[in-house]
Amino acid sequence: MNLDMIRDRWRDIRAALEQDIMDGVLEPGARLPTEAELVKLYDAGRHSIRRAVAELAKEGHLSVEQGRGTFVQPRPMLEYTIGPRTRMRRNMTSQGVDVSGEMLGVDRLEASPRVARRLGLAPGAEVIATRRLSLADGVPVSFGTIYHDAARFPAFPERRQTLGSVSAVYASYGIKDYLRGSTRMYARPARLDEARQLRQHPDMPVIVVRAVDTELDGTPLSYSEVIWSAARVKFNISTSEDEA
Repeated sequence: MNLDMIRDRWRDIRAALEQDIMDGVLEPGARLPTEAELVKLYDAGRHSIRRAVAELAKEGHLSVEQGRGTFVQPRPMLEYTIGPRTRMRRNMTSQGVDVSGEMLGVDRLEASPRVARRLGLAPGAEVIATRRLSLADGVPVSFGTIYHDAARFPAFPERRQTLGSVSAVYASYGIKDYLRGSTRMYARPARLDEARQLRQHPDMPVIVVRAVDTELDGTPLSYSEVIWSAARVKFNISTSEDEA
C-alpha cells in the first residue's frame, strides 16, 4: 500500500461506515465499536479511524458522547415553516414526528434593553425567562429562552408544564390567536456548550432564531432566542397562513 493510499484510508472507512448506517446495519442509537475494535476490523491505523469517525460526526451521522461512546445518530431533517402563525407542534407533527420538550429552568429577572424593547416594556421591567429544550423523536433539535412580561403572565411556566403548549397557555389567559410579528435568523459556529446540549459535533453549525410573537393587533406577547441544529432542521419562510 503506497503512501497516498494510506493517507486516504480514512475515506474508505468513512464510506463503509456510512453505507452500514444507510443500509440499517448500524441502526439509529446503536453504539459504534470502540476505536481499538475498528482498527482491527478495518486493518487501519488509529488516525484513519479517528478521521473517519470525526467526519461522520460533523455530518450528523454519529453522535460522540464523552464518557459513553459514539452512537449512530437519528437524523430527522425536519422542515420548519415560519409564517404568520408559526407553531412548533403543528410543524413537527404534520411530518409524523413526535414532539417533546424539557424544562431547563425559569428565572424572574430585569429585562435587558433588547428584551424590553422587543416586548414593548420599560427598561428594567420584570420578565419571566423560560428555558426549554425541544426534541423530535427523542433527538434534540433546539433549545433556548422565551421571555414574557411577568406582570401579564405571572404563571406562564407553570401553565406551560400543565397545559403542554404555548397556544393552550395563551388561551388560558384569554388570548385565542396570535401571530409571528418578526423573525431574525443567522448561522454561526456552535459553542461547545451548545453542541453538548444538542448532542452534535462541535464543528456542526447552529442557526440562531430571534422572534417576537404578537396579538392580532400587534401587541407583543413574547420574545424568544432559540438555538437550532442546522444539521437537523431546515427553515421554510412562508407568507401563507395555511402553511405556518
